Amino acid sequence: MSAFGTELLLTGPFRSPRQMLAHQEYDGHASVHDDETAEKLGLIGAPIEGPTHFSQFDPMGVALWGHAWFERGCISSHFENMVIEGEQVQATARPSGTNIARISAAKDDGTPVLTGTISIGPDHPQTELDRRRASLKPAGDLHIIDTLTVGEKSRVASGTMTFSERNGNLYPFSLREKLQAITETSPWYDPATAEESPWGRAIVPTEMISVLAANCPPAGSVRGPAVGLFMDLEIRLHAGPVFVDKEYELQRDVVALGQTRRVEFYWTDTRIVDPDTGTLVASVVLNQGVFKASYADYPQHLL
Repeated sequence: MSAFGTELLLTGPFRSPRQMLAHQEYDGHASVHDDETAEKLGLIGAPIEGPTHFSQFDPMGVALWGHAWFERGCISSHFENMVIEGEQVQATARPSGTNIARISAAKDDGTPVLTGTISIGPDHPQTELDRRRASLKPAGDLHIIDTLTVGEKSRVASGTMTFSERNGNLYPFSLREKLQAITETSPWYDPATAEESPWGRAIVPTEMISVLAANCPPAGSVRGPAVGLFMDLEIRLHAGPVFVDKEYELQRDVVALGQTRRVEFYWTDTRIVDPDTGTLVASVVLNQGVFKASYADYPQHLL
């Protein structure tokens, strides 16, 4: 039994995340992170990509669980409101057990940005996305993602997070460039300074694990062109860290489908495997929405 029942709260400083996807392209068109595209969808500006905020929680994960955070940690998040470059965001974590904490992030005016959990394995309690997936309702009639099937798999592909190479049209920046803008710096991320890390080599920041996972081919395709956004994201390390300049095998499954008034959405689970040992190193669960109004052939009476 603990000597105190006092509830503790970890609070980080306000940070100003940087927009690095202004020139993102997929399926031959600009993304929601482009100002003009965002304006057409009625948004106040081009949002910063959700995983950018995950870096603000890495110091908290290390404070709670040491370097094991990068080996068996999990961040599981529901995105609530978009952040525009120039806005400030503060992260908080409230431990609710020995291996889990509730997390949130908010702008300096109090507007919530995300909510979720961070936890440490191997025996994770129920995460934010575990809970949300368990409460999903039947998808109903779909008109953009109706081409997808739950259980559909991608082919196996290889992916490497190098230090200096850009990550294609979807993520048009390198890890080196990301580290010049990342909200929380660490010598463990840079090959020039990582020899003294617990693993003796550079590791991929948590937020960039989703970029590595994006190297995986799609598991099926959706109708388009249409504009998407991240709604929920979980990055879970099973036998990490994920190392810079190491090749991994990637494969993706479609695990759920659904819709809200404004979007149709599909959940995928991408596994990152060490090809030398067959060990599951990390997994990335993503709930990606597609704006109904961005698809020209969407039935108008349903908008």
